[in-house]
Amino acid sequence: VGTLPGGCDSVGRCFCKAEFAGPRCEQCSPGHHSYPHCYACSCDSRGAVDNNCSPAGQCRCHVNFAGHTCNQCALGFYGYPSCTPCQCSREGSLHSSCDQESGQCSCRPGVTGPRCDSCLPGAYGFPH
Repeated sequence: VGTLPGGCDSVGRCFCKAEFAGPRCEQCSPGHHSYPHCYACSCDSRGAVDNNCSPAGQCRCHVNFAGHTCNQCALGFYGYPSCTPCQCSREGSLHSSCDQESGQCSCRPGVTGPRCDSCLPGAYGFPH
């Protein structure tokens, strides 16, 4: 599937199409995945470490990015492509992650604010 017309060189290595590699063109070249189809990895230039991916097509993401091609924020980060840490209040939030678009944390009852760090009107005693 991956060989070019013309056979092999003098030591028996086949001539491969650009997206194939190996002595007999039996694997995908770097930047490609899913042999025998060998699709381009298409890793996100901001979120991925490089444009290489696993044989299944998973790109290697920087710590604050996620997704098959690293084109979204990881859990605990928001605002792709900047992917800023959530910084939810430990005392006022239900968990440490936030809405991946707005950065709004999930607040406990009686607590408000983007980081869940202040009392709702009529509530008091925050933090406990």
